[in-house]
Amino acid sequence: MTLLAAILARAAKAAITLLMIVILNFFLIHAAPGDPAAVMAGENGAADQIYIDQLRAQFGLDQPLYVQFYKYVGGVLQLDLGYSYRQQMPVLDLILDRLPATLLLTMTAFGMSLLLGVVFGLAAAARVGRWSDSAITGMALLFYATPLYWVALMAVLLFSVQLNWLPAFGYESVGAGYTGLAMVLDRLRHLALPALTLGLFFMAVYLRMTRSSVLEVSQMDFVKTARAKGLSEGIIRRRHILRNALLPVVTLAGLQAGQLVGGAVLTETVFAWPGIGRLMFDSLTARDYNTLLGVFLVSAAMVILFNILTDIVYRLIDPRIAAGGAA
Repeated sequence: MTLLAAILARAAKAAITLLMIVILNFFLIHAAPGDPAAVMAGENGAADQIYIDQLRAQFGLDQPLYVQFYKYVGGVLQLDLGYSYRQQMPVLDLILDRLPATLLLTMTAFGMSLLLGVVFGLAAAARVGRWSDSAITGMALLFYATPLYWVALMAVLLFSVQLNWLPAFGYESVGAGYTGLAMVLDRLRHLALPALTLGLFFMAVYLRMTRSSVLEVSQMDFVKTARAKGLSEGIIRRRHILRNALLPVVTLAGLQAGQLVGGAVLTETVFAWPGIGRLMFDSLTARDYNTLLGVFLVSAAMVILFNILTDIVYRLIDPRIAAGGAA
């Protein structure tokens, strides 16, 4: 199977998977307790039944569930994710407005965690049994076991409140009017704490995975054969150990890259980061069904997309996978 054929096959499966996710999410959301019309009426200070009935009729919530389902699925097939009751704007426009902030945060955290995890994992494997190995793995265990929200709050207290090095909240300095390089530097300063907080947990995962994978591959027969042939240790590590040890790390990274997009709810909430994670939390409290369904759909699509990209990277790292598919 060629790479293009494999991508097309995965794309067809992805479309079916997304359709099943749309159907499942719709019925799960509507089975949850709470009435969006009652929440909106309460926020407007007019929670009488007549006003609630008017809101339900305005947003189509008074229609039978199967009618709402038919309209929603038909809209999704036309890339229309509905209208946000709370934000008073189309859901697709709302998500597209918030998605760049989430991608900036999660991809920065992902790249940082993957790079540092692999580097420290290789360093720990090269010094296995020494004090430096114990120090590195102990650090990884500490970051892995510490709750994410606690790390976020401590980072704010230390770097923002005590040291005053970095801003505590937000995406950029409100009202500063920065442009060009000044705007980029300002956003990077706001990005530092949430990206670091989110990346530390996953760095610990990649570190431990890289270390154990390198140690396992180092004991395999083909590595011993390469050493018996007299190859230098540097060539053995690069061409034989690292290339094979990275395969499980790539698999894990591909799975978690998509999950990061919809899984940064705590980080975005603590740091007031205007991404789809924060949007998901606000929509949940407001019972904004259409926005919740749209965020779930986009998050699922990102997970599937990163899984497909992982397959492509897998084939580039290990051509034997492509050869096996062709066979």
